[in-house]
Amino acid sequence: MDVYEAVTSRRSVRGFKDKPVARETLERVLSAAAWSPSGSNIQPWNTYVMTGASLAELKTSAIERVAHGDPWDKRQYEMYPAALKSPYGERRSAFGRERYSALGITREDWEARQRAAIANWNCFGAPAALFCYIDRDLGPPQWADVGMYLQTVMLLLRAEGLHSCPQMAWSQVRETVAEALSPPDGLILFCGMSIGYEDPAVSFARTGRAPLAETVTFVDE
Repeated sequence: MDVYEAVTSRRSVRGFKDKPVARETLERVLSAAAWSPSGSNIQPWNTYVMTGASLAELKTSAIERVAHGDPWDKRQYEMYPAALKSPYGERRSAFGRERYSALGITREDWEARQRAAIANWNCFGAPAALFCYIDRDLGPPQWADVGMYLQTVMLLLRAEGLHSCPQMAWSQVRETVAEALSPPDGLILFCGMSIGYEDPAVSFARTGRAPLAETVTFVDE
């Protein structure tokens, strides 16, 4: 699979088979992803990978917590601004409409929307998950470095025939994740990432992208 195919075929998959992902594959992907760029090569990512019984226990704990209506953990970063100005707010709204429409869920069906949201903490059925932390003392440039690292991981997973879904939703139950992983003090959970083989039986909507002219300006004179 060439780079262009990896980029254009990557999407946030929300339905996985229970087929295990070999540890050797995950080690190969993460070893290569370590070559991702970072300012002054400080490599600010701190990654944990869970599979098997440990992941199953975390899924159960997180789902039970959410199902019981326990309050979310206090955010350690702002996921979205309180008011998303145009065109970002419209793009976010369009994504929500397309996703729930593909699942056959109407805006008024709150229970179905809740069930769809809870699937996040089951990793959408994926047999492997990655949790990425960053030191709380680092700044926006290092958060950008972590983003480049995660994108590299996702593209390498495509090269292995795997799919993924990065999920900031895990930050809302970060204390539950911390109970399972015991990360050092001072680390912030940025996101989780579900990893596995796509289940083609699960319906999805492939969200579009803005026209190039809307996001890119060429200056050649």
